[in-house]
Amino acid sequence: MKRLMAGMLLVGLILVIGEAAAGKLSYNLKPVRVAEGVYAFFGDTRHFTRKNGGNIVNTGFIITDIGVVVIDTGPSVKYGREMRAAIASVTPKPIVQVYNTHNHPDHYFGNQAFKDVPIAALDAARKVMSHEGEAVAENLYRLVGDWMLGTEVVLPSDTVSSSGRRFGGRLIRTIAYNGHTDGDLVVIDEQTGVVFAGDLVFFNRAPTTPHAEIPAWLDVLEQLRKTPFRVMIPGHGPMVRDTRAIDQTAGYLSWLQKAFSDAAASGREMTEVMRMDIPASFSNLSMVREELVRSVQHKWPDIVKATLPLAEQKQEQ
Repeated sequence: MKRLMAGMLLVGLILVIGEAAAGKLSYNLKPVRVAEGVYAFFGDTRHFTRKNGGNIVNTGFIITDIGVVVIDTGPSVKYGREMRAAIASVTPKPIVQVYNTHNHPDHYFGNQAFKDVPIAALDAARKVMSHEGEAVAENLYRLVGDWMLGTEVVLPSDTVSSSGRRFGGRLIRTIAYNGHTDGDLVVIDEQTGVVFAGDLVFFNRAPTTPHAEIPAWLDVLEQLRKTPFRVMIPGHGPMVRDTRAIDQTAGYLSWLQKAFSDAAASGREMTEVMRMDIPASFSNLSMVREELVRSVQHKWPDIVKATLPLAEQKQEQ
C-alpha cells in the first residue's frame, strides 16, 4: 500500500511539474495581415520538435460582418487557445466558423479550443481523424512533450463540401479536392482573392506524402493554377502572390514520381533511393532529405508492385 501511495504521489508530482513547465511555454503567435480583413499565422518549416512545439503550420482567419471564420487550428489545445487570444487582439467579433483543411494533426489538434463553435471538414477528412486521431496524438506527445498537455482529439462537428457561404456580406468559398489526402479543403475569400490552400501547396518546404496520391495531387495543382487569386497561403511556407508555390510543389512531386518509378524499374534497393541525388532546384527546400526518406517509406512498396508487370513483360520478350 505504501509503495502504491508513493507511486501515486510521484505521478502527481510529475504532472504538477509538467503543467508548471507547460505554463511557461508560448507559441508567441503574431497575426500577419495579408489582405483587408484576412490574417495568417506562419509556422516553422521544419519538423515537429520540442523547440517549436509542433508549430510548423500556417493557419489563419477572416473577419466578416457577423464574426470571424478560422482556417485550421494548429497542433495543440495550447496553440488553439493562443490563436483565439491573438484573434481577439485584432477584433472583438466572435468566432462563428472553423474549417479544418484536412486530417493531419498540425491542422486540427487545436479544435479543442474552438469546440463552442461549428467546426467543419470534408467527410473523408473527418473519417480519418476519427480512425487515426488518438494514435497520432500519442505520437505527437512523444515528439513535442509538454506543449501537448491537455490536448484531446476533437472531431469536426459538421461536414462541408464544395460550396459558397455568405457570412454577412462576405462570400467564403470552399472547394473539395483530394491528392495530398483523401479530403483536402481549399478555402477562398472572394472579397480579397485570398486562397488558403492547406497542404495541397507547400513553398520552400518539401511536401509530405503519408496519405498522398501523387497523380491526383498533380491534377489538383493544375486546377489551382487556373484559379484566380491575389494571395495564396500554403499549408507550410511563406505566402505568395503568384503561382510560384504551386509550380514548386508540382515540380517536386513530378520529379519524385518519375525518380521513384525509374528507380523501381531499374531494380534499385529502397535504401539506395533514400540516398539518391536531389536536383539542385529542390536541394534547398527545408526538410527535403528527411521528406524524401519518409516518402520512400510511404510509397516504395506500391511503386515496386506497380513495376512488377513491366519486369515480367521484359522477361517474356
